[in-house]
Amino acid sequence: MNVHIVQHNILTNNPEENLQWIMGELESPESKDALLTVFPACTLCGYPLFGSAAYTDIQKRAQAVLQQLIQCSEHRAFLIGLPLQIQDKGLCNAIVFVQNCAIRATVTKKYLSPDEQRYFVRGEGVQTVNYQGQRIAIGFYEDLKELTKGHVEGADIVVCCGCNVFDYKKPYSIRYRMHKIVEGLNASLVFVNRTGGEGPYLFAGGSMAMNAGGMLLCQLPYFEEGCASVDLQLMESCEDEKPEVVELVYKALTTGIRDYFAKNRLQKAVLGLSGGIDSALVCALAVAALGPDNVHGILMPSQYSTDHSVKDAEDLAMNLGIKYDIVPIKETFDVLRATMKPVFGDRAEDVTEENMQARIRGTILMSYANKFGALVLNTTNKSEAAMGYGTLYGDSCGAMSVIGDLYKTEVYELSEWINRDGEVIPWNSIRKAPSAELRPGQKDSDSLPDYAVLDAILNLHIEEQLSADEIVEEGYDSELVATVLRKVKINEWKRLQFAPQLKVSPMTFGLDRRVPIS
Repeated sequence: MNVHIVQHNILTNNPEENLQWIMGELESPESKDALLTVFPACTLCGYPLFGSAAYTDIQKRAQAVLQQLIQCSEHRAFLIGLPLQIQDKGLCNAIVFVQNCAIRATVTKKYLSPDEQRYFVRGEGVQTVNYQGQRIAIGFYEDLKELTKGHVEGADIVVCCGCNVFDYKKPYSIRYRMHKIVEGLNASLVFVNRTGGEGPYLFAGGSMAMNAGGMLLCQLPYFEEGCASVDLQLMESCEDEKPEVVELVYKALTTGIRDYFAKNRLQKAVLGLSGGIDSALVCALAVAALGPDNVHGILMPSQYSTDHSVKDAEDLAMNLGIKYDIVPIKETFDVLRATMKPVFGDRAEDVTEENMQARIRGTILMSYANKFGALVLNTTNKSEAAMGYGTLYGDSCGAMSVIGDLYKTEVYELSEWINRDGEVIPWNSIRKAPSAELRPGQKDSDSLPDYAVLDAILNLHIEEQLSADEIVEEGYDSELVATVLRKVKINEWKRLQFAPQLKVSPMTFGLDRRVPIS
């Protein structure tokens, strides 16, 4: 059977615009020549819908678009997903099999995520239809466990419609799972996944087809739109492309930035450039996503800033071709200290004055954003967010947290990968000891353990969900573990007020990891 696979960047809550590219794809020669065209799950309305799914207007709009597609399907067959009201059941996340101006089958999602359970009712799972002399098992990615449990037998072809959120810990787990299904059923398989970004959620694509022998027939690229037609009876394999994980993370983050701005009809980004590695990496990613003309840097040195920090930031701006301004904060800081002197009295300076500087910088960035119609990009990494190492309403401000799901060690790894063919991020920003430069001679190591040790402990606690005792059993100092976990716990309230993070890990703050704040 010749199947046409469509991997697209879907617009959420906009079935009418999605209709335009769907119709264009169905009218393509490749789709017309195929016996079946397959789209990702949730194609008409996007994913995740969250509370939008509960509103009847989006349901009716999706239904109206579906009817237009049905009317144009003479001598055609395709699979497409949408939220669908099922009589005597309720609202389901559904895939419909449309053939020759009629719905031949409706597949409803059975295994719902906790968020989906708030708006969708549980469906029937994988369904099998007879088409062109073939038994085709159709299902959502999450429902394919039905196949491995033997609940569906005798399928010649498996079609899996996915809307799978990217996770750098398991970039090729989908491929492994598809192989196991093919081996177990001795059936050919098509997996179609969407690509692009939807707020913090990133979708990798990577759609594929395999014959009944487990041979890879077709592989669509990661984080790019694309389509392909494939004969499932072929016995010739294609090249199995598996990019490095660090490259996938780079593509994920640049895709997330690009789509966040494009889908919200915005262009300009602004960020503070400190000369450090975090802001340098965010700036490089933003330029790759938006272009240098749409990224503006602001250098905000204080009396504690080193000359090399300013130079490193200027070198970065030159390397990337962006414009920047230098806005010193010493005078503003002195005025604020003098203003608070009658209130503070003779109390010694402490972290309060450090936070003042961060909040002055946050105010400058937000003021620029307001005046020029830009969005502030946050530059905090996951290690800092975990430990509460940052100032609320200061360096925590921003419309998007670009690297908030990357530990500091991962920030170094990605920065070095970007520099693999030549300096983009100044090497001095990568190699020098990290510092917030909020007091004379300050270093991150004054407040935090070595990042290699810290990140290992954080990963065991956050991603692996190990307790303090279990982490100590892995060989880490008990006092250090207790201190780290205590700081993670007491700073949850800060993270609840944090900018939306681009999700690349399996346990993202605020999205996956939700814990009480008291």
